Amino acid sequence: MGRHARATALAAPLILILAACSGGGATTPPSQAAASPSTGGASPAGTAATSPTATEKIELKVASGSGSIGSYLTGKDGLTLYIFTKDTKDSGKSVCNGDCAKNWPPLVVGAIDDVKADSGVTGTLALATRDDGTKQVTYNGMPLYYFVTDKAAGDTTGQGVGGVWFVAAP
Repeated sequence: MGRHARATALAAPLILILAACSGGGATTPPSQAAASPSTGGASPAGTAATSPTATEKIELKVASGSGSIGSYLTGKDGLTLYIFTKDTKDSGKSVCNGDCAKNWPPLVVGAIDDVKADSGVTGTLALATRDDGTKQVTYNGMPLYYFVTDKAAGDTTGQGVGGVWFVAAP
């Protein structure tokens, strides 16, 4: 494969992610949304669903990043949580639906009691209803998401994507 073909093959997934996640408030009908009430949410990076089972709780913790990232929130399996700057604190409602939510799976739970915060998580946790009817966790009014390319605890590959995605700071 030539150098140009390799570069094109490597760039294509990033272009698709940016296109799906930098658009405005276009929504997808609930039947096509990434998270479903029966599964509790999309699975980040091929892991188990982001929602807890009946006996499992999501524990939010604070992790320390390298360089300019600083401290950030983590969810299930220590995966990094992100905010989308096109969401607004005023509504607390996500504008990342459809294809966007496939790349940025929302942190969804059945009830706020399914979320436990460690002592470093000092902000306000709440729930917002998504377009598909699931309940997304918000932190200080901003909906929380995972990024599909983060594979392990400590990965922060979503930081700065499209100039609109950033790690959720405690």
